[in-house]
Amino acid sequence: MLPTFISQGGFVLWLILIASAMALAVVVERLLHLHRAQINSVEFLNGVRNVLKRDNVVEAISICDATPGPVARLVKTAILSRDHGRERVREAIEEAGLTEVPRLEANLNLLATIAQIAPLLGLLGTVIGFIRIFGRMEVAGLHANVGQLSQGIWQALICMAAGLAVAVPCYAAYNYLVSRVNAVVLDMERAATEIVNLVTEPNGNGKAK
Repeated sequence: MLPTFISQGGFVLWLILIASAMALAVVVERLLHLHRAQINSVEFLNGVRNVLKRDNVVEAISICDATPGPVARLVKTAILSRDHGRERVREAIEEAGLTEVPRLEANLNLLATIAQIAPLLGLLGTVIGFIRIFGRMEVAGLHANVGQLSQGIWQALICMAAGLAVAVPCYAAYNYLVSRVNAVVLDMERAATEIVNLVTEPNGNGKAK
């Protein structure tokens, strides 16, 4: 059945299938990336705090290096900047955050674009299918039959259905991934506030005041 649909759908259906393959690749890649990026920030910060209170900066940096994700990289940046004052620590974290957020959002625009253009590609296939129908009707005149028109009808219906079938899950996946990115960014903001206080407070290991 599927080969029949593909052959009846025309070249527009191939465009939709290519777009769906790209969308699937983006979703899988982003899910894996965000899975690695989102950690238990509370547990991670507690571990770093305990190590820093023992004045063991090297071990704290090692913990950050061994922990994947932007939260760990922000914390490492703050620790490395601890001797340059509170404001400098804040600035360093902000600069690091400007680098990390685009990494989290990478390829999401492509997924949103596919979700938007897939129905339009389906509509294009539908229009082309109807053009074929009316072209054959014009040639056949009163002698036109359903068999002569069926190919255009198939193309119109298949392309529209395929466009919607791609757009709906793409849009849902885009919203889900954006919510995951927002959750990681929120963790980054919380961690940034905590680590600034930790490395600059008088009873911590930070020397900046």
